[in-house]
Amino acid sequence: MSLIGMALGAVVLGALLLVFLKVVPVVSEYMGIRRSISTVAAAADPQTATVAELRTAFSKRARVDDITSVSSADLDITKEDGKIVISVAYSRKVPLVANVSLLIDFSATSAPSR
Repeated sequence: MSLIGMALGAVVLGALLLVFLKVVPVVSEYMGIRRSISTVAAAADPQTATVAELRTAFSKRARVDDITSVSSADLDITKEDGKIVISVAYSRKVPLVANVSLLIDFSATSAPSR
């Protein structure tokens, strides 16, 4: 392998490392959002829980888990088959270098996958 080949390999590896390090916190927050909405939906009684109570419960968990991308107002709360289902869809723009950014669309739901 020549010196130029090693330099190009190092540049590619550096770029991949940069993207990885910028995306990990965003994906970690998404996992926290999924975990929070699933916990709130599972802990709520479908017969007596109100939308306001569910939003308040999510807000409390969001403060503890340091969730900033989604607020309780962004949640879609429905009742399906006698169970509470909380879902949310949002986008995050991750700045990489100068004016280059990465846009990631996320969608999470508390409903079990079918």
